[in-house]
Amino acid sequence: MAVSADDFFAYIDDFLAYRRQIYQISDQTVKSNRADLTLFKNFMNSSDHASITGPAVIDFQYYLKQDRSNCGNSINRKLFSLKSYDKYLKLFEVPSAQTLPFDNVLKIRTGYRNRPNALTLKQISIIFSSIHTHTILGIRDYAVYALMYQLGLRVGEVHCLDLDSLDIKGGRIQVIGKGRKTRSLHLNDELIKILCNFLAVRELFLNCWKTRAMFLSKKGNRLAIRTMEDNLKKLLQQAELKAPFTVTCHSLRHSMASHLNDKGTDILVIQSILGHASPRSTEPYIHPSADRVRKALEKLPAIKYVKELIRTGELNLTFQQPFKPKKE
Repeated sequence: MAVSADDFFAYIDDFLAYRRQIYQISDQTVKSNRADLTLFKNFMNSSDHASITGPAVIDFQYYLKQDRSNCGNSINRKLFSLKSYDKYLKLFEVPSAQTLPFDNVLKIRTGYRNRPNALTLKQISIIFSSIHTHTILGIRDYAVYALMYQLGLRVGEVHCLDLDSLDIKGGRIQVIGKGRKTRSLHLNDELIKILCNFLAVRELFLNCWKTRAMFLSKKGNRLAIRTMEDNLKKLLQQAELKAPFTVTCHSLRHSMASHLNDKGTDILVIQSILGHASPRSTEPYIHPSADRVRKALEKLPAIKYVKELIRTGELNLTFQQPFKPKKE
């Protein structure tokens, strides 16, 4: 007997509490899991399916692909949330949970992952020079985006920083990454100065003494992820920065990794800074700049040989004469 939709969705809160307390997943992951389960619940409520069956899941996939235009990765992520919930229900011995079809759902092939886009050093300079550091909020935002670029922090990692995370005297900062994994990163002199400038004005924020959060909003709350993302959009508009891709907070992280790679930094060092579990996760971040590719190509023997023939005059090259139609 299949599990009814009402019975299936009755344990969502218990599942998320279990994930948070036992597996210590981040608040952002909990939020994503809840959103995926809610989306499936709304789909079931609006469909003709009364229970969780294979055809219901197939229709849900069609809905994600055709109605919502989700890509393969997005569909896989939503189904992964459902599979995790499925395993919890079976472990919790919910009646008829063994009939749930999610284990039989195949993962969608998504092809090769595109390399993330990176900003140039000039574009990075434009962004930071556009921040009004003569205001309290400008000093705060400068420190926020400096951590994202100079240390490659995710926006969620900056959001979770507390005053206790910072060791100015020791020149270190403790970061909580994905899966609650912590890493300690070195602060250079420039970054220490930037953070000290912010700490000097932090006490001017409303109710700053009530929280240990490092970065605060105007209302004295922990600075929200959405606020950091929206502020960067406004900053990019003011700077009139033109890039062939959509620039986000994560672009600063990509750019840092790419720039370190251009300087010849070992991939294992970049992996450690970014907090990746494997070098394979780091590889998409470290694509070389166009200038580095050009210099590498110019070192090819064949190119050097042709250039030498042109220089000595042994190879004469002329532009093709423009086509002129014959007069009749």
